Amino acid sequence: MKFQIGDTVLILHSNEEGEVIDIINEKMVMVNVQGVRFPAYTDQLDFPYFKRFSEKKMFPAKKEKKYIDDIKKEKQSSAPKVADGAWLTFLPVFHTDEFGDEVVEELKVHLVNRTEAAYNFIYKLTYFGKPEFELKNIVNPFEDFYLHDVDFADLNDNPVFGFEFSLVQPDKKKAEYYESSLKLKAKQLFTRIEEIKLKNEPTFSYKLFEKYPDRAFEESFDMDHLASKGYKIYDAKKARQHLDPPRSIIDLHIEKLSDDWKHLSNYEILSIQLKNFEKYYELALAHIQPSLIVIHGVGEGKLRDEIHDRLRLKREVKSFVNQYDSRFGYGATEIFFQY
Repeated sequence: MKFQIGDTVLILHSNEEGEVIDIINEKMVMVNVQGVRFPAYTDQLDFPYFKRFSEKKMFPAKKEKKYIDDIKKEKQSSAPKVADGAWLTFLPVFHTDEFGDEVVEELKVHLVNRTEAAYNFIYKLTYFGKPEFELKNIVNPFEDFYLHDVDFADLNDNPVFGFEFSLVQPDKKKAEYYESSLKLKAKQLFTRIEEIKLKNEPTFSYKLFEKYPDRAFEESFDMDHLASKGYKIYDAKKARQHLDPPRSIIDLHIEKLSDDWKHLSNYEILSIQLKNFEKYYELALAHIQPSLIVIHGVGEGKLRDEIHDRLRLKREVKSFVNQYDSRFGYGATEIFFQY
């Protein structure tokens, strides 16, 4: 390896000097230039000593004449920063195996904030719904924040990268918080890694959000006007007595939900099942139920996986479990709520 950690290096394409802070692989290192960290190929770097030597002035330069109408030239500014959202960026770390092939050993995960606001964030990584890693911190405007390393082999375990963002400087016009998550499959990762290898790029990224959302304001209504038109107005404190009755167990088998289902496509069946799930989920919350059992069956697991993905994003869910039950086998999930 030409460079070692701590070496001062020259970035050839920008003529800037930086410091090597990490060795990524035989061809790449992590460089710090004035507080900005980024990966760089070693063939794009050099030691700065020849540049420094060549810039030394052997003879004093002639003093240029200055005229009163000379206008001082402004220093050329660096490229403007483009605000295009918050991103989750992956840097694959390659190593050469015994056959001489380059394989990915791990991924370095970064949260990249390319907006003009600073955010508090809570980051959670889960595998098969089980928590693996959690981090709370602040990411500043136009900052690249290193989160952690992920073993490449673990990415076969249905990873979900979840975030909850909130503004460091609260704004009444902006949402109190914003949630975003990314689910990755091994096939997607292989494809993206092959793409960046062909393009000779060091990283690939996924957008978490483009703009932090505005606060949702509720519209006010003239209740007397609605009552005069024949609408029923209920006291909010007594609203629960006007709701449909809740269920502690819901069965989402399509034959339980529709009499005329045999002509429906798989997509239409799944849509009906999820609509009923959301209905009784909301009723369970409205009636402050401690738990809810959802019967989804075994089958190919598409309905179960979709329900589990939704539950991971719902703040009211304390936990959920899909385990053997003498009544349903493995075909049901029990949800426990927190209020």
